[in-house]
Amino acid sequence: MNKLIYGLSRAMAWLGAVVLTLIALMSVVSIIGRALSGFGLGPVPGDFELVEAGTALAVFCFLPWCHLKGGHAVVDMLWNSYPPAMQRVLMVLTDALMFVVWALLVWRMSVAMGEYRHNNEVTFILQMPVWWGYAASMPAAVIGVIAYGWRLLESLGLASPPKGFVMAGGGH
Repeated sequence: MNKLIYGLSRAMAWLGAVVLTLIALMSVVSIIGRALSGFGLGPVPGDFELVEAGTALAVFCFLPWCHLKGGHAVVDMLWNSYPPAMQRVLMVLTDALMFVVWALLVWRMSVAMGEYRHNNEVTFILQMPVWWGYAASMPAAVIGVIAYGWRLLESLGLASPPKGFVMAGGGH
């Protein structure tokens, strides 16, 4: 099970990288088009709407892998001065908090997606249904809930990462 969760999270991170690359390329094309508007070109229509939806998707793709790798920003100025038991309790508490926050986020995203769909709300320029952005991010968000839950099980000692897996920053 751990290989599946870690594999999915890593694949989603790569998908996030592809999405972010496409957003960057589209932004460059849009900026060049805007700069050359005197020659009959123009910006990509709805570029900011696409950047908004794509960035949200990329973030949802990146965060589960980041959490499993222990890549979140950590202020560890005092960490090494804490006794090992306190470090373990803090790890469990932070992993539990991250799991709860992520689960709430996914729940509220699903509610918002349903409301946007029901209300037929669309973006201003492209007239793209707003719920599409939520729907695109939902698979990555659900994988995130699973990854955050698995990481909590790991910190409780009820699961373990795949063999040979190395966390960033020494594991805290």
